[in-house]
Amino acid sequence: MQRHAQNLLVHHRRAEELRHESAGFSSHALRQDQLLSLELLLTGALYPLTGYLGREAVQSVLETLRLPTGELVPMPASLDIPAELGRSLSPGDKLALRDPEGFMLAVLTVADAWPDDPARHALALFGAATLAEHPAAAQYAATLHPWRVAGEVEGVALPQHPDFTDLRLSPAALLEGFARRGWRAVLACQFAGILTEPDRAAFEAAAATAGTRLLLLHTVGDAMAGGMAHFAAVRCARLAAAAFPKNAAQLALLPMPILAAGPRQALYEALVQVNLGATHVLARPGYADPFPQNGSRFYPEQAVPELLRAHAAEAGYTVLEAPAMAYAPSQGRFLPAASLASGEAAPALDQEDIRRRLAFDQDIPASFLLPDVAAELRRAFPPRSRQGLALFMTGLSGAGKSTLAKLLYVALMELASRPVSLLDGDIVRRHLSSELTFSKQHRNLNISRIGFVASEIAKNGGIAICAPIAPYAAGRQAARDLVAPHGGFIEIHVATPLFVCEQRDRKGLYAKARAGLVTGVTGLDDPYEIPENPEIRLDTTDIDPSEAAQEVLLYLEREGYLG
Repeated sequence: MQRHAQNLLVHHRRAEELRHESAGFSSHALRQDQLLSLELLLTGALYPLTGYLGREAVQSVLETLRLPTGELVPMPASLDIPAELGRSLSPGDKLALRDPEGFMLAVLTVADAWPDDPARHALALFGAATLAEHPAAAQYAATLHPWRVAGEVEGVALPQHPDFTDLRLSPAALLEGFARRGWRAVLACQFAGILTEPDRAAFEAAAATAGTRLLLLHTVGDAMAGGMAHFAAVRCARLAAAAFPKNAAQLALLPMPILAAGPRQALYEALVQVNLGATHVLARPGYADPFPQNGSRFYPEQAVPELLRAHAAEAGYTVLEAPAMAYAPSQGRFLPAASLASGEAAPALDQEDIRRRLAFDQDIPASFLLPDVAAELRRAFPPRSRQGLALFMTGLSGAGKSTLAKLLYVALMELASRPVSLLDGDIVRRHLSSELTFSKQHRNLNISRIGFVASEIAKNGGIAICAPIAPYAAGRQAARDLVAPHGGFIEIHVATPLFVCEQRDRKGLYAKARAGLVTGVTGLDDPYEIPENPEIRLDTTDIDPSEAAQEVLLYLEREGYLG
């Protein structure tokens, strides 16, 4: 699986041949993380790999961080696929790898296809004994298909990125740029989110110590899926990069799936950085840990520096550590935090502090964020009182969701602070999901549709009031994941007990179910999974609907959503 071409993109005439022949190929639509990994593969960022690894190689990488032939490969470049597709493939078959819109990006010549246990794979990848002890491992396992396919890859086209094209630089383009500018020593500094002033100072200090230039790698995903957060983060990265001394830093976007796999992820990133032209890499204690904030890390604190140093000579990089920096107001500059006496440094903030200060329209010190960066974030993420949001109600039929939703709709319309839309469960079923049944799969699909509509409303600054039954936790989480990048998501569990709902039974649903006339009624012969941590929980048994509405409005005022 090794050649020495600069990338895996074929000549345009070969690409035309593959497109012409592809009518007879099986196809696989890539997930977002698979798209990112394929792009790294096609551009040569995963050199020396030229395709997806077979079962023996995958197992070897998981166990030893190496291919069976001895090459250092910490992350198994492996493609998981649906079982039906996997069973249909034979060695020598061609598999078209497509983006979600159906555009063919590459063709894989099948060498092997085999069933694989997602949970076992995730446990080995993250070094966990159980999925319960490592939340990122559990989340990763849930995304995987139960088969894998291996084979050489011929690249037809890179995934399309119309955004920030000047920052989407291939390994070849970066290397050419470094050579043209005479950069012989380059320190790769990879980051996600917003580059803060303490981090920028730490990068500068590390580069000054080793006499290197800086390659600032901002990790990104899909622009359309990321929405405003993606565009704002890249604009902020550009502003932060411009604040470095002239000719000291090169900013580039890096499409890479980030896993909280600790030292394995850190070594994987280091090898990619070397392929991008870096000569030096940063070793950050506790990097890529699933529990970064709570003081109880999953991986040993020094596991990342130790692993990076152990492979430095073989991989061809020099390891540097960026000292934690703190702002000293008395001196007007950043200094290593360890060198400052207690109380001498300005209070430390983090990414969560940024979000909170933006949400409540609080000041962000210039010692933590460049003023231009803070202003950009304020434009992109207004305070909660001007954000879009979704009020997502869930509960049994007859719990009082629709009545509460209507009262909230009237109250919020009277305030006239934002446009308000009501997505009642029955109305959505009639107009948006009329073809769906009441199977678990279709119920979750219905909730995903509601979540999508609510996300579009929130994205445009409106309030979406959603009132479905939403019986399953997975469906509710999917709705939250759709809305949360664009605004607030307030889950309201209308927790009226079943016996009260049956007494009300305005639709006669429970009576029909008890008589055996209908089946699949939530709470009777279909389960309702009680929300564990809703923002609001209301039992309307003994309170008036207007009182329940006031409880919600008081919460919104308290949390800053109503000015």
